[in-house]
Amino acid sequence: MAVTGLTGLTSAQAAPAPKPLDPGKRCDEMYGLPSTTSPTVGLPEFDASRAKSQWDTYEYVNPAKQWDGLQGPSQEDIDRLDKLAKQPPKSKPVDRIWWSWLQARKKNPTAWADFTDWRDAKYITNSGNYPRGYAFERKVIKDHGLVGPDWICQKEVEFKDPDTGKTYRRKLDAYNKSTKQILEIKSNGSPEREQIPKDRAWAKDPAWKDSRMKYVFAEEQKSDAKNFLRELRQTAGGNRVTEYNYRSDRVELAPKGGQRATSNLLQPPGQSGTSRGGATDLIRQSRPTPADMARQLERTRMANPGGLPRGPGGVDFSTLDLKYIGKPVKGKGVDFAFDAKEDPSERSGWGGKAKAQLISDAFFTWLALTPDKFWVNLNPDEPDRIMDARFGKTDAGRVLLEADLRMKHDFYKAMDPKTDLGKRYWAALPKQNGRPCMPGLRNWIEPKTAQVREQDGGIYILDTPLRLKSTAQTTRTPGPGEPICTPNEAETRAAQRVIDRMIVPAVEKTINTAPQYADLRRVYTARVAAEYIRQQDAKAPTDYHKIINSGDVSRWPLRAPNQNWTREALFQKYRYIYTHGEFQYDVPANGTTQIYIVGGVDMSKQPKQNVSKARFTVEHRYLPRQTQTGVRTLTDDTDAKGQLLLGGNTAADDTGSGGGQPTPTPTQTTGPTPSPTHSQGGGSTPSPAPTASAPVSPAPAPGEPGGDLAHTGNDAPIGLISGIAAALAVAGGALLWWMRRRRTARE
Repeated sequence: MAVTGLTGLTSAQAAPAPKPLDPGKRCDEMYGLPSTTSPTVGLPEFDASRAKSQWDTYEYVNPAKQWDGLQGPSQEDIDRLDKLAKQPPKSKPVDRIWWSWLQARKKNPTAWADFTDWRDAKYITNSGNYPRGYAFERKVIKDHGLVGPDWICQKEVEFKDPDTGKTYRRKLDAYNKSTKQILEIKSNGSPEREQIPKDRAWAKDPAWKDSRMKYVFAEEQKSDAKNFLRELRQTAGGNRVTEYNYRSDRVELAPKGGQRATSNLLQPPGQSGTSRGGATDLIRQSRPTPADMARQLERTRMANPGGLPRGPGGVDFSTLDLKYIGKPVKGKGVDFAFDAKEDPSERSGWGGKAKAQLISDAFFTWLALTPDKFWVNLNPDEPDRIMDARFGKTDAGRVLLEADLRMKHDFYKAMDPKTDLGKRYWAALPKQNGRPCMPGLRNWIEPKTAQVREQDGGIYILDTPLRLKSTAQTTRTPGPGEPICTPNEAETRAAQRVIDRMIVPAVEKTINTAPQYADLRRVYTARVAAEYIRQQDAKAPTDYHKIINSGDVSRWPLRAPNQNWTREALFQKYRYIYTHGEFQYDVPANGTTQIYIVGGVDMSKQPKQNVSKARFTVEHRYLPRQTQTGVRTLTDDTDAKGQLLLGGNTAADDTGSGGGQPTPTPTQTTGPTPSPTHSQGGGSTPSPAPTASAPVSPAPAPGEPGGDLAHTGNDAPIGLISGIAAALAVAGGALLWWMRRRRTARE
């Protein structure tokens, strides 16, 4: 059979013609801005960073955030959805989301075995990429007045790499036809992976040698961005590559409806609504252990190859503490803000729920119980007076008692003669028969002068340092072995001077900085905040009124993994250590000695200290503004490099419309969500003009009563126990002496 007439079967198919380059659109038209928009700030020619005084925020709506509380399907739902050949209709949004997860799980059962992992790492995060980038792009165009016929946005061009001969298509976020200025606008701090080879080609392409490229970042540059820009500068030569750190914090809103995550942080029981804000979003994404969090961060990076904004991985929740609480007004929510150390490597993020819950539970414990219950006591002579029974059923009480025992251990440890400090300590003690001689000791923790400031309808907890105190004391309960010496009064005083000079400062530093005391510091700052709420409630009833002095702490019990903890068990552990010894030291005189320390913790005392308006303004200029930003989203504490602020409101509404711009509905696909054609996000409300520091209040009046806070524009100064250093003071013998003295006074 002849086939010569079938020439088309043997000819190569012609390649389809390339799609025409997208000419883009005038930036003002693309973002709905008047062509007469005037700049509020000039676009810098060279490298530049936005002044801290000009930092602000921008908003956008993430369509998927309305489902941040949605849980996974039942087995019955899974069986039903597995039978569907295609995605359910938009009229069934829950089924639609579940179905998408099931498809992702089939493709990668290891990564997406759990629905909430997929929901947080991929579904919600990816859905926010486009709206976030779009909103920041619009902000940059508007703020800098990049309007008129010369500024074109999303213009598609070609770059050819002369070394490889490969041609790349690249969309430019903004391009000026006259000056050939290119802007690459990033709503995070990293370049997109798929754009890196294209920009390398631009730097070498002779056809573009007269153009310049400026990277505009909303967040601090990550290490990959710094390294890439350094390389690109070397390749492009001259001053063709510049960076512009136009710092602005994102505020992610949700559409109304859906199934939202809830939080009870600092929220009065019975109050409508839920606590929401930057802290609650990050805590929802936090995982309980370092291993769990590492896996979740890897999933998130895998699902977002285009780069991520700052998230939970950059927050060291082990350092979380309360920084601010607003003034409570009945029927309205209360603002609050935490602070925590930043982890630039973005490998942290675990334990957020447990640490935040401890702060919140301690805050309510301090409100519910009367201050005479705020003590714990580890004294081997007093097994029946460890702590109040109700206080002993809370994590706040547990933390205090455990911290007391830990302090005793660390005090012993500091005396180890195998260390330089311990060697010098034993050599400096007074001697009896050639042997170092020291008395029995009672040690306790109490506050140094705490710093707070009531202003702008709330209180800033600025600094809450703790002090270690020590004094000689004997007990009836014998310790192990025979006493080495019985110091006289002069020897006791001499030994105490050595202890106060050498051991106390070292252990005090440990208490104020070491991770093992972080929970104690958290509980302490919660006490400061609770006292402020007590004082405000005394002036006018608040939503916390029914809790205060109620004696009911059942809503804030010991939580896992400490749900079975008891004061008696810890006391028995302590008493065993006391009677059997924990440390035995070989001292230079060839003798041995045991050190027995008793004491306690008492948070009922409340030392006070003012922070004046002038000092607050000088030392914490941007804290009011940054705190209010932190209520809504993660931001930096400009007072302390490496510190973050994140908070919320106990009755927040974080829904929004996106400023009237169309918000794209994310297409739920079975595979990875593609990066947007430009690293932007959805519609946003135009950013407000840069804000200056919040106004501060008048200076304190002369002759202000000792211990009250500075006048802040109210009718009367706030008698907040500025330190309410909630006086981590001793119980033990000191508390007995205090009680005895009170009884004597009454008699």
